[in-house]
Amino acid sequence: MFAVLSDARKVLSRLFIFMSMMWHAACDGVAVPGAGGTGSGQQIDPSTPIPVALLVPHGSANSGEAALARDLESAARLAVSDLDGVRIDLRVYGTAGQAAKAQQAALNAVSDGARIILGPLHAESANAVAVAMAPRDVNVLAFSNNATIAGGNLFVLGNTFDNTADRILGYARRNGKSNVLIVSSDNLAGQIGQEAISRAAAANGMTVAGRVGYNFSQEGVVAAVPRVTSTARQTNADTLMLTSNTAGALPLFAQMLPENGLTPEAIQWAGLTRWDQPPQTLALPGLQGGWFTLPDTNRATRFRNRFKETYGNDPHAIAGLAYDGIAAIGALARSGRSDALTRGSLTQTAGFQGTGGAFRLLPDGTNQRALAIATIRDQQVVVLDPAPRSFGSGGF
Repeated sequence: MFAVLSDARKVLSRLFIFMSMMWHAACDGVAVPGAGGTGSGQQIDPSTPIPVALLVPHGSANSGEAALARDLESAARLAVSDLDGVRIDLRVYGTAGQAAKAQQAALNAVSDGARIILGPLHAESANAVAVAMAPRDVNVLAFSNNATIAGGNLFVLGNTFDNTADRILGYARRNGKSNVLIVSSDNLAGQIGQEAISRAAAANGMTVAGRVGYNFSQEGVVAAVPRVTSTARQTNADTLMLTSNTAGALPLFAQMLPENGLTPEAIQWAGLTRWDQPPQTLALPGLQGGWFTLPDTNRATRFRNRFKETYGNDPHAIAGLAYDGIAAIGALARSGRSDALTRGSLTQTAGFQGTGGAFRLLPDGTNQRALAIATIRDQQVVVLDPAPRSFGSGGF
């Protein structure tokens, strides 16, 4: 596929299939928003341990999913141990990464007394679980970032494209940018990313100069390069917003667009995904001076170090979502209220503190996370605007 290109371009070849797998894991099974029901939620007895069901893909035939399941469970148990004055009865159920098994696991969990569901991983599974839990008045905090499934009793914990796009374009507008060109793949990920950028542009008073789509393949990216360059010049776009990530088309664009004259000096580059992983990405010419987002780096580092000290390995990139879910449940239960796990409590405006900083669950089932604006200078990550520490502060 991409093997004929230079070393920098080979990053795309090596990681292309992985990217497809990971996006599918996060975003498969698009469903009608709100299909999960009204989600008022279960009452609890704060004086007794709170039964929480953790649904993770234990039993999956995919080795990557099996490792992720282990890290999600480990992160959740770490969070339970960190709670002060709150007792959580954590019960773990394997889903094998399958929707039907996830739904049955959730039904078993509720029969066992669970008051809230944390997980599962896949969007299709999360939707199936939420549908089954709605008549039982149980809320679901899934490890997905797919906003299309959110609503009713289903909340997604993963950072969404809308959240990132709003943070990036809000920063861009405050720094004099007004005209954004969107470059996105012609697949589900690209479509969701493009729509998020368009909404964020409107919300922040920016104009969408245009959109260049491409087929998610080596040939598709190469064919899109001259179209991106010409569109940027014809529309006088001052911001180039890419939806791709370092495991997808981003390395190839970062190599080829500057070769075709669309350099960081000519237009402000920005992206919906993290540009600091893997480390070799920091050397790509098109990404120098570009803007991307990071979680609160201090909190993220503390979580990563503590996890490794406890379990001997670095946590999976999304393992912190399990910790965040337990942290939110614990913070609400600490209030001593019997309605701590109801929809109204889960969506409190003050939010919670998690592995990447402040976050809160929104009434539409999505979330808002505190993000820093970062750039790359001399192949090093530099934070331009730190992540807000709380809601109501700068950046929110």
